[in-house]
Amino acid sequence: MKALRKTNPGYNQMRYTNVVTPDLKEDEVKIRVLFTGICGSDIHNFKGEYTKVTPLTLGHEFSGEIVEVGESVERLEVGDIVSSETTFEVCEKCPYCLKEEYNLCSQRKGLGTQIDGSFAEYVIAKASRCHKIPDNITPQVAAMLEPLACCVHAVMEKTAIQSGETIAVFGPGPIGLLMSLVLKTYQVTVILIGITQDKKRLQLASTLGIDQIIDSQTCDLTSKVASLTDNLGVDYVFECSGSPVALRQAFQISKKQGTIIQEGLFAKDMIPIDMSLLIHKEIQYIGSRTQKPSSWLKSLDLLESEKIDLTPLVSAVYPLAEWEQAFQKVMAGDDIKVLLQP
Repeated sequence: MKALRKTNPGYNQMRYTNVVTPDLKEDEVKIRVLFTGICGSDIHNFKGEYTKVTPLTLGHEFSGEIVEVGESVERLEVGDIVSSETTFEVCEKCPYCLKEEYNLCSQRKGLGTQIDGSFAEYVIAKASRCHKIPDNITPQVAAMLEPLACCVHAVMEKTAIQSGETIAVFGPGPIGLLMSLVLKTYQVTVILIGITQDKKRLQLASTLGIDQIIDSQTCDLTSKVASLTDNLGVDYVFECSGSPVALRQAFQISKKQGTIIQEGLFAKDMIPIDMSLLIHKEIQYIGSRTQKPSSWLKSLDLLESEKIDLTPLVSAVYPLAEWEQAFQKVMAGDDIKVLLQP
């Protein structure tokens, strides 16, 4: 089968090539990939900033059709349309696994990071990690379930948001927009913050019901947020851009005893933090890592009940063979969600 693989560490080092389809184990399913999304972490991997294993087939956001099931699989059958959690292998014994917090298992191996992923014609997944897609969810939207689950985990499982609160989101990329849509299922005011080069993304955001859209490069952000919050600052900040500048601004616009959730990945591990603001404003700074099974169930409910609609976020679809053009389009920053179709 054809697959897009990271062959070596470093910038690019990607190759669209033929690979052997792995044998199926008894607890696994073979999935024909219908659509697979390009994630920000895939871009970091492309740039050589986030490479764990090589050679490796990248990709972890996808929908597909089951074409083969392992001998012990009972819940799924050939023909089912599914998506899979990124967690492929965990120890099943640690305190986190016992609570199904697989995202925190020290022995966790994930699709597209340590195990061959979905940038291929077929992908192998654990049956226990797969979720059937309801009929009213299209395969394109289903390919965004994984990033949606990451946002659901950050909003619904890492915070205790109350109606009437004001919440800022940094970064109008796919994660920032998904985060904003999840937040809008609460009775809260959402402020989405980007920069001038995000113009097209901010314009789209304005059509999605987000309350306030701010270009932080055309105003004094702290003053602007103060004017929207009776000089108190925001209750929560979701930092989705992975920008050190945005993180600094997050501490500035957070209210006293506010909470900052770090969702975006940084290009470097060590990032300066304004400890004075952290301490004197008693800010809580919380990390949020990917998702867990409960996040997926909540995400499916949001989509099946039509509480949110992700269709407007799909801005382009490319054949997998044209991956270079698709990656360049993502890195240009104008598009929202770019999907690949094997």
